[in-house]
Amino acid sequence: MDALTLFGLFAVTAMLVCYAMEDRSHWFVLLFAISCALGSAYGFLQGAWPFGLVEAIWALVALRRWRLRPQR
Repeated sequence: MDALTLFGLFAVTAMLVCYAMEDRSHWFVLLFAISCALGSAYGFLQGAWPFGLVEAIWALVALRRWRLRPQR
């Protein structure tokens, strides 16, 4: 397994964990957005630009959700 594949595995795993934990804290929404940005970078780096583009959009959507979400 090369470094790029490990990076992608980390990004997608972080997305999954943060998405599952979103109800616990608004910070997990921000971490989800960051994880999506990492997933986007992975997609572009490996040449799968449609995946990279969709993940970039998800990152923007998650950032907006984080900004609008009330902080407990």
